[in-house]
Amino acid sequence: MLLLLLAWSVLTVAGQERKVQNKPYIDLRPLHFGVIVGTHMQDLELMNVGPLTLTSEDGTTRESLVTVDQDRWEPGFTVGVLAEVRLNENFQLRLAPAMYFGTRHLVFHDFTRTETGDDAAAGDGNRQLDEVQGLKNAYVALSGDLIFAGPRMNNRRPYLMAGVTPMLNLSGGKNDYLKLKRHDVFLEVGMGCDVYLPFFKLRPELKFMFGLTNCLDLKHGEELRNKDMLRFTDAVSDARSKMVSLCFYFE
Repeated sequence: MLLLLLAWSVLTVAGQERKVQNKPYIDLRPLHFGVIVGTHMQDLELMNVGPLTLTSEDGTTRESLVTVDQDRWEPGFTVGVLAEVRLNENFQLRLAPAMYFGTRHLVFHDFTRTETGDDAAAGDGNRQLDEVQGLKNAYVALSGDLIFAGPRMNNRRPYLMAGVTPMLNLSGGKNDYLKLKRHDVFLEVGMGCDVYLPFFKLRPELKFMFGLTNCLDLKHGEELRNKDMLRFTDAVSDARSKMVSLCFYFE
């Protein structure tokens, strides 16, 4: 990928007619700052447990089968600031504190409940009852990214980036079916292009973010007052966050 970017940059430079450059010395600054606005979509990869045996408070047991999935992606909002250090002609180091506001729409398919509320096996002609949860979240993130930029082509300069982003989750309700941990860490890779305008530099960037830890709060079941909710809470053993982010950096 890196070699393809370099080859494409060299060929494009060679084939382009030279034009007047906007902000010709902006990349020579050893340190500069900017702001970030953008949108993103959040995904949650869930590992379902399968059939469960639940024990009631009176000691009786019953079987339960619930599967959980995120059935759609909904756009979120990103806002933040950045500080970028010039390492050399091609490499920059960027620190970007930001906030990610978004939601995940989860559907719980309960195969042991029917439309009439009876505990019956799925497949007896009755449709299972589903529960939904809107898992809203607000993340405080601090991205640390290494940027490799190709040669400038008139008023554009493509680049690749990779980095690590620790996040702090500020949301989560005690009465939700699923609850996420306060901390998570993301690996992010992406690409973008510096666009040199007369008065500032605009940087659109597309990046893919992958959660590195199990972000599911496995102790959440102990907080539930309604123990009947355990068949939904205990139906998942692992959750991995993913995001696709489109941000615009103004420098």
